[in-house]
Amino acid sequence: MSGREGHVALVTGAGTGIGAATARLLAGRGMHVALVGRRRAPLEETARAVESAGVTALVLPGDLGDATLPRRLVDETTEALGRLDVLVNNAATIAVGPLDDYTLEQVDRHLAVNTRAPFLLTQAATPALAASPDGAIVNVSSSVGSIVKPGNALYGMTKAALEYLTRASAYELAERGIRVNAIAPGPVETPIHEVWADDLLAAYADLSRRIPLGRMAQPEELATWVWMLIDPTTAWTTGNVVHVDGGQVLGLPPSAGG
Repeated sequence: MSGREGHVALVTGAGTGIGAATARLLAGRGMHVALVGRRRAPLEETARAVESAGVTALVLPGDLGDATLPRRLVDETTEALGRLDVLVNNAATIAVGPLDDYTLEQVDRHLAVNTRAPFLLTQAATPALAASPDGAIVNVSSSVGSIVKPGNALYGMTKAALEYLTRASAYELAERGIRVNAIAPGPVETPIHEVWADDLLAAYADLSRRIPLGRMAQPEELATWVWMLIDPTTAWTTGNVVHVDGGQVLGLPPSAGG
């Protein structure tokens, strides 16, 4: 027994990568899952995996750049599934490049998806989470929220803001019984790298050599940490940002010239 059987989670960015792996893991622990993402087809693939665990999957396609979507997602989830116990803010957008090359459209998009959407989802979800016996939020940040990585000024800025939101909302929502934590992954083998890497295998090799543990992570390894932070047995923790990054924030390994 996981202690979460019959509970409901809303997971953004659930079509691929960390979000899909998290949805599958939560389903395996007996949780019903609302799946959010821009593209219906990947969400439906995740939904099939969720439903194979004997629980309900709710497919909710939508673009989190739309400021009206967070409230609708929470309303549709609670109406269809009757409750909301866990919110996983995982969806993100990323554009890599020099600071002076970013366009206003890219700045607005990053702020809308990576920072505003988690903020508005937290606001919208608070009443339902407060009604849960163990309401919990997990935000998915990034190691670049803590370290300077060339070409990541915009993405890193929004992830640093997400980490502040994690601590601030954990403090404010504690009196309502809602725990808020975050994980900060290093490089993970997910489709997000395709937006900047022409040669994905070469990019993976380069990223791996820069990590002290010498490899990238698999999405399932991050999903495990999401579960750990919502597991009722870890209910005495809130406001934490857990680095799950193979030691990336420690610096380059000696073999990489560090």
